[in-house]
Amino acid sequence: MNLFSYILQDLPKNDRNIKGKIILPMFRLAQLIEANKAAKIVFFPHLMFYRFFVEWVLCIEVPWKVKAGKGLRIDHGQALVVNQRTVIGENCILRSCTTIGSKQLADGTHGGAPKIGNNVDVGANVCILGDITIGDNVKIGAGSVVTKSIPANSIVVGNPARIINAV
Repeated sequence: MNLFSYILQDLPKNDRNIKGKIILPMFRLAQLIEANKAAKIVFFPHLMFYRFFVEWVLCIEVPWKVKAGKGLRIDHGQALVVNQRTVIGENCILRSCTTIGSKQLADGTHGGAPKIGNNVDVGANVCILGDITIGDNVKIGAGSVVTKSIPANSIVVGNPARIINAV
C-alpha cells in the first residue's frame, strides 16, 4: 500500500460524512509520523494541529497511537473518546458520545484497553471499558455499557450489556 492509499484508506467508508473525511486522513498521517523519529521532529506541527483541531475543535479524542484497521468509519463523531491502547479491527463504525477506554483499578492505575474485532458496529452513547475483547461481526446497541468480552457474531444491548442474539 503506498503512502496516499494508506492515508486515504478510510474515505470510501465515510462517503457522506464530512467530519470522518476530515479526521481520518489526519489520523492516518499522524500514525505514520508517530512511527518514525525523524518524522516526529519534522512533522511535529501536524501532530500538534491534529491534537488541537480534532480534540478541541471537533471534540473527538482518537489518539494517533490507536491501532485501527482499514475502513474505520466515524458517524457523527461528537464526544467520541478512544483510549490510546485500544485496538480496532477493519470496517468498524463508531458513533457519537462513545467511550472506549480502560477501567481504573483499585490501586489507582488503569488496566488494559479493549480489543475490537472486524466489522463491529458501535451504537451511540456506548461505553466499552476494560481489558476485554469484542469479537468480529458484533453489533452493540445504543446506550450499552460493555464491561465483559463479547463473542463473535453477537448483538448486545443494555446496561450492563447482554447478548440478545448470537449466530
